[in-house]
Amino acid sequence: MLNAFFQTQVPEAGCDEAGRGCLAGPVFAAAVILPFDFYDPILNDSKQLKEKDRYLLRDVIREKAIAWAVASVDAPEIDRINILQASFKAMHLAIDELQTNPGLLLIDGNRFKAYPFIPHQTIIQGDALYASIAAASILAKTYRDDFMLEQHKGYPNYGWDQNKGYPTAAHREAIRKHGLTPLHRRSFKWVKAG
Repeated sequence: MLNAFFQTQVPEAGCDEAGRGCLAGPVFAAAVILPFDFYDPILNDSKQLKEKDRYLLRDVIREKAIAWAVASVDAPEIDRINILQASFKAMHLAIDELQTNPGLLLIDGNRFKAYPFIPHQTIIQGDALYASIAAASILAKTYRDDFMLEQHKGYPNYGWDQNKGYPTAAHREAIRKHGLTPLHRRSFKWVKAG
């Protein structure tokens, strides 16, 4: 069962990203502040959930959260500043959009670029430990999946309706055959060495 909160003195926002390991598309991030009495029996790290459950939970989170926001950083920006910095930037952009100011940020992972005037706590595998980070992981993942499904219509050769831009064998083969699109990250190794 997920921990409801890291602490209860100040409102805390869980933050997570989706799409860091992809070859194409933006990296998305979300920030979510949940009420103290929030509970959902199926809430979990987005990677542990079936797709239909992620979308059901997305509706619950958007309805019941005190505040939530989603932001993204596109492929050219990822290439310019690198994927780690782009992930931090996407989280900062999501935090910027929150309608309520958190007193603490819970960050999934082991590193973060400090957000001005709000302390943070990094938590390895936090999306499997804390409800607010799990909620952020679900919003980031579903919003990114929706974006890649929409982009698939313009670039049907790459199978983004299935792989969402991740480096599957079929996606790598499509790049080899059809070349890179404007959504591909040029700084990533899109062909396996060897």
